Order: sequence, then structure tokens, then C-alpha cells
Amino acid sequence: MNKKTILLSRILGRILALLGGCLLCATPVIAITISSLTQEREALPGESYTGTIEVVNNGDKSTSVQVHQTDYLFQSDGSNSFGPAGEFERSNAGWIDFSPNRIVIPPHETHRIDYTVSVPDNDSLSGTFWSMLMVEEIDSDSSPNRPADNQAAISQVVRYGVQCITQIGMTGISDLQVIGAELSMTADNTRELHVDVKNSGNRWAVPIAWVELYDENGQSAGRFECEKKRIFPSTSVRFRIQLADSLQGKYKALVVVDSGGENVLGAKYDLEF
Repeated sequence: MNKKTILLSRILGRILALLGGCLLCATPVIAITISSLTQEREALPGESYTGTIEVVNNGDKSTSVQVHQTDYLFQSDGSNSFGPAGEFERSNAGWIDFSPNRIVIPPHETHRIDYTVSVPDNDSLSGTFWSMLMVEEIDSDSSPNRPADNQAAISQVVRYGVQCITQIGMTGISDLQVIGAELSMTADNTRELHVDVKNSGNRWAVPIAWVELYDENGQSAGRFECEKKRIFPSTSVRFRIQLADSLQGKYKALVVVDSGGENVLGAKYDLEF
């Protein structure tokens, strides 16, 4: 046995000795679920409406839940921003009163979080406003499953973000632009066309996206679709359109983003496989 092997054995021995005095304790997760993660309503300036979020404790022990507000923005690169409530110009956090902000839910019971949205009496309001109510399970130091002093606990926090969306009647318009497109290969070797779309308007859009491919002879090589996505004002999303593995060569691609009616956006690209 060489010196490096002896040294490594000693290091491993010390690590195992330390772990022997510090048992890992996985704290059971009390699973909570939420009735709906999206609450959307229409209202005009000066009007109010109410809503309810139901929180269900599916676990076998009581759990504490707290509620707080944040703003919410997201971009096509996968980044998310949960900023302080009310800072974003299209935040409706200041319009929302909710109660309670902390509850204890017995096992297998459901509790309600009630809220009221009071839209300011301001005729200049237009389009979509939104924010988040964050519903989060709280670890309790008094839990009977609290680890002993020589144990290291591994716990998991359950948190849900409930989008509270206010549409000011039918006002506002969406303004979509394709800001990028590129071919990609997934981990399981599936071909995808990634299409990034931004909304520069003041009302959300919920479009579907697809791509139509034409070979060098102008013959159709197929139409490929993906699911709808919500695009709020000042946000962007990435549509991931799966393509056929059999495609080879050069193609003309027509990307279509369709929000319904006359709200259709198109962009052309050259693709090569």
C-alpha cells in the first residue's frame, strides 16, 4: 500500500467517525396543497371583488402556514424575480387585503385564506395587473420530530405562489415580438426549436406557437406545435417546439405565435439539421 492510499484511508476513517456521532435525520414533510395557483378576475376602476384560496393539509400532523405578498416577473432565459410587493409598476399588491396571514391546519383539514381586491378609482388604469400571494409551510421547533442535539436534520419547505391577476375590464393590448429562436437538443436527444417571445404591451396574452417547415423544394415538411403560455406585460417566455428526428438538410421555417383573432405574429428563419 503506497503513502497516498494510507493517507486517503485515514481521511475516510475520520469522516466516518464524525458521522457516527452525528446521525442524519430526515424530517418528514407535511404536504400541503392549494386549490388553485391562478386567481384571475375582471374589474373596473373603483370596483372590488373577493376571492378564496383553500389550503389542504394532507399530512398526519398539524402544520403552520404563513402568507405574504411579493411581486413576480419572469423572462425567457428562465430567470424569475420575486421582488418586494408593490414595487413593480403593474403590481396590484397594494389593492389586496388578505386574512389570515398565519394559520395552523390540523391533519387532513382544509382552511381558507380570504382576500379582497379593491381597484383604485382611477380611469387611467388599463390592462393587466398582478402580484403573488406566497403560501409557505413553516418548520416548528416544537415539532415532536425535532432532531436530537447529535443529529443533523434534513428538512424541506413547501411553498406555493398564487398569482392574483386583475384585468381592468377588456382594456389594454398585448404587443408580442419574437426576440430569438435557436435549435437545441434535449438530454434525451430530442430536437427542439426554442422561440423566445416578449410582451411589450399592457395586457397579457395567452398564445399558442407552432412552426411550419418547408424543404429546399418548397414542399411542406410538417407543422409542429407546443402548449399555450401566459405572457404578462414586461415579461418573456420560451416556447419549446419539438421537431421530428427524421429531419435532415436545410429548411425554411415559419414561426407563428397566435393569440386568437387578429393577434397573430409571424417570423421566418433558415434551419439546417
